[in-house]
Amino acid sequence: MKGDSVPDNNHITRFCFRKHISDEQIQPSAFLLRESEEYLSVNWLEYLNCACREQEINKIRSIYKSNLTIKPRDKIALFNVGRVKYEVFNKSEDNRKLEILHNPIVNSNINDPSHCGIYNLYQDDMMIAQLIRETIDEIYSAC
Repeated sequence: MKGDSVPDNNHITRFCFRKHISDEQIQPSAFLLRESEEYLSVNWLEYLNCACREQEINKIRSIYKSNLTIKPRDKIALFNVGRVKYEVFNKSEDNRKLEILHNPIVNSNINDPSHCGIYNLYQDDMMIAQLIRETIDEIYSAC
């Protein structure tokens, strides 16, 4: 349900455009808020109710393809929710407490029921972006 916290034992993904990829590595800039954003967009894998990780990633790819122009160098970063929150809280100077909340987008243009947001981020917060980047568990091609 909209506004629910994503459980710590669940997983989220972040679409990372090729401009944030260098030497096949996702850069921290992929985890910075854009000027008009209140939260960092991610997707909740377990919400998709798939049988295995491969099915989850394929479903996420199809969601991204329906809403974005995908290029060969674009990537999908996968994270454990609890680990992201723990690492950022324990390693940030201000003990930042991130919230990862379900924020589905379902309208005439976009159908993304697994959409979520990472809240309590600030503009140009490179230290937090680096900490988030360090918690990536897996990286997949977006294609």
